Amino acid sequence: MTTVCVMGIGNVLMGDDALGPRMIETLDAIWRFPRQVTLLDAGTPGLDLTLFLEGFDALVAIDALKLDGPPGAVRSFRGEELSAELPVVMSPHEPSLRESLLRLRLLGRGPREVLLIGAIPANISTGAPLSQALHLALPEIEARVIGELGRLGTPPARRAVPRIPNLWWERSPACASASLAG
Repeated sequence: MTTVCVMGIGNVLMGDDALGPRMIETLDAIWRFPRQVTLLDAGTPGLDLTLFLEGFDALVAIDALKLDGPPGAVRSFRGEELSAELPVVMSPHEPSLRESLLRLRLLGRGPREVLLIGAIPANISTGAPLSQALHLALPEIEARVIGELGRLGTPPARRAVPRIPNLWWERSPACASASLAG
């Protein structure tokens, strides 16, 4: 039985950097996951991310990606590509994912399969809401996550009655005033 961690990385108080946590909440609201799939909002982890990833066979990570391209463009990278210098994940959590995976690989205890799914942010500033470009990217990111879980043999089932995602940070006064101003 394959164990999978679906992990959202990002700071919910920094605009589009909230992509990872936003997707975890959205996925949990719409889908029921088999018991071998763990959803994890990792926030902005440091090098202690290793502790979260140990013991899983596969990892599907979701994050805002600092890449060239138009805001909202969705990109995916497999584990081998993460070892290269290719994607540079949005600071301050960039070193944690790559270095944690490398550390676990050296110890022989990391996920064998890794997929990073993300989108290019439009706005990363304190108190900003998720941009329109990233809102438009959410369905494609969701489809890629669900597709990867199916490929891994751990497909979720759509909830008969979806719930409303708990996006508490979007209801904060700072985000509300930022969306009124912009």
